[in-house]
Amino acid sequence: MSPSRPEGPEQLPAWRRLGELARALRHAPGAGGGVFSERVGPLFADFSKERIDAGVRQALVRLASESGLPAAIADLLAGAHVNATEDRAALHTELRKAAGEAKAAVLRERERFLRFAEDLRGGRCRGVTGAPIRAVVQVGIGGSHLGPELALAALGADGDGPEVRFLANVDGAAVEQALAGLQPATTLAIVASKSFETLETRVNAETLRRWFAPLGDAPDVAGCHFAAVTGNTAAAGAFGVPPERCFPLWDWVGGRFSLWSAVGLPVAIGRGPEAFEEMLAGARLLDAHFASAPLAENLPVMLALLQIWNTNFLGATSHAVLPYDHRLRLLPAYLQQLEMESNGKSTRMDGEPTATHTAPVVWGGEETGGQHAFHQLLHQGTRAFSADFIVCARPGHGLPAHHDWLLANCLAQSKALAEGHRTGPAHKRVRGGRPSTTLLLDALTPRSFGALLALYEHKVFAAGAIWRVNSFDQWGVQLGKTLAATIHKQLRGVAAPEQDASTCALLREIRRLR
Repeated sequence: MSPSRPEGPEQLPAWRRLGELARALRHAPGAGGGVFSERVGPLFADFSKERIDAGVRQALVRLASESGLPAAIADLLAGAHVNATEDRAALHTELRKAAGEAKAAVLRERERFLRFAEDLRGGRCRGVTGAPIRAVVQVGIGGSHLGPELALAALGADGDGPEVRFLANVDGAAVEQALAGLQPATTLAIVASKSFETLETRVNAETLRRWFAPLGDAPDVAGCHFAAVTGNTAAAGAFGVPPERCFPLWDWVGGRFSLWSAVGLPVAIGRGPEAFEEMLAGARLLDAHFASAPLAENLPVMLALLQIWNTNFLGATSHAVLPYDHRLRLLPAYLQQLEMESNGKSTRMDGEPTATHTAPVVWGGEETGGQHAFHQLLHQGTRAFSADFIVCARPGHGLPAHHDWLLANCLAQSKALAEGHRTGPAHKRVRGGRPSTTLLLDALTPRSFGALLALYEHKVFAAGAIWRVNSFDQWGVQLGKTLAATIHKQLRGVAAPEQDASTCALLREIRRLR
């Protein structure tokens, strides 16, 4: 980042100009008018329903320039240590580079875990009894599960490989559901954890090891029925995972950006290595666009600038992710982590508190179901928000009439949010002026899916760079983990420091009920 840049974005001339434009626009009805759209490969973005005009667009692009965003993008892609609090690069884009461009170690490990996926799919990977593996359970949480679970839901399993399931929650009910109907002799567990010490993952992995125990001695069972994706190969080895089934997760790959590594093994197992490679190719397309497109035509940059405009100037406190595709039903949860864990910060890169809001609350749901649930608040509620509508032009099924209705509802809802309805009785009026972007995929394929996720990754970084926060650490999640360790001891009857009155009362009630 440029050392001459002011500490906070609110000091920049473009920020002040945007404040003036927002005050002038605040009482204007509807969107800014005109067509404003961009296409990158299989993605088409329509920004025409955002509350912007030519003046706002110009000022937003100027903000990106004054913020030093081009230099920040170059630093990210060059492997500079943009994760300052952990003194690391954030080089997840390296994971999806093609042969001849990526680091030798990345290509070697990609080939190794894709070959492992092929062995599983071809029945060559067998358990301790000699039976082929028929089911795979990926044990991880956060970035080690949200990305691959979304990807497999979006792309679908092709039926040629083992059944793939996911176990994230430490809740015992989740364990029972993940293992229901499976047989230890034909099941493989993949433990995905950079540290191999994440509490939920460690507890679940130990439970699975006990589940496998009837098959024989622990070392033999672990060697045949476990694999690991981790940065702590020593801990994985101590657990019993053999070196040939341990796949690295480098320290320059953040968990929520790790789908492109061996964390994405479930995609290669369930859909096939070719689909995984196509997903990487789609992401590469956005990487090249992000690196080279002018700011005014740069799709991730424009998404970031619009989020800043809506959040910091138009008062939006939340952002709705509205996928009009059943296969993308898990996208809101994935983007919650990507956006809120990355940019939900109140401390700038220089250690000073932010003077502006950063990430909005990200939420959403599968459509058209949401239209019969929370859309009432969107249309007639009083809270400011922004939204992304996501839909595919071509369906992934043979029921075109259904898809026509899906498309019609998607376009109608964004139109209603923007234009409203201001005549008739008061209880029927809809104010309009609600900003939204529509992302249209040509079709949902591994390539377009990879491009979509990379689009959001780069959007998050661009917004964080302008807000001057570190998008690649997550120190806020550590406090709860530390407190939980002490409370866990107290639940097990071990003496521990006294708690606050509320927690003490809850502990007493839990003990009484037990």
